[in-house]
Amino acid sequence: MGRISLMGISRAGAAAAVTAGAAIVTMAASAATVTVAMAVPAAAPRAGGTIVGVVTTAAKAPPPLRVTIDPDVCGQTLPDDSIVVDAAGHLAGVVLTVPGVRVAAPSEAPVTNDKCRFGPRVSLVRPNGTVAMTSKDTVLHTMHAAAADTRVLFNVSLPIPNMKISKPIDKPGVVMLTCSTHTWMRGYLNVTDELAGMSGADGRFRIDGVPAGTHELRVWHEALKSAAPVKVTVRDGETASADVVLVK
Repeated sequence: MGRISLMGISRAGAAAAVTAGAAIVTMAASAATVTVAMAVPAAAPRAGGTIVGVVTTAAKAPPPLRVTIDPDVCGQTLPDDSIVVDAAGHLAGVVLTVPGVRVAAPSEAPVTNDKCRFGPRVSLVRPNGTVAMTSKDTVLHTMHAAAADTRVLFNVSLPIPNMKISKPIDKPGVVMLTCSTHTWMRGYLNVTDELAGMSGADGRFRIDGVPAGTHELRVWHEALKSAAPVKVTVRDGETASADVVLVK
């Protein structure tokens, strides 16, 4: 535990001193001074590491979508957000999952109808969470949610701006959101209880708290697929890189 040594006679008042690497407490009484030296253990390595990377693609952004209804609100054309990529090939909206690593994903996914587009286009939410829907538009939106197994989860109308409706999302998987009124609208909920991250507008992603070991990331994008399996080895307290290339 430590060591105790008699340091001689002193009539000074009580004093304390701490040195790096060990805790040394000197207590002075009227009769004797006793020094207690306690070793301070080295900090344990931080559990888990971090995966960072950049997602790129040679695919080009699709041409704008032609608006066929409510152009006064939606505009004459809208970007096709199925592939959001910049001039350097950095790809947004890619979900990267560490299979088998359970975490608490967000319990709620907010989705807004804004100028006849869903924002955000892609969200993460845990199983048995909810999707909270609203609209900024002065036109009717009818939000339809379907699971990958074609089950209809809900179909709700948002006829006026700032109206809010929440609906439950049950099982893991990918849920597609559409609008029955504006048929070009698309959104996606990645329902998962596994550790995951998503690439931003610059294609970059970051996943913290990854257990040490070798992992093969699961890569999801609504229109593209991974060119090769993405394997990465993580060490406790360190950052590993895993750049990802997607193709059609």
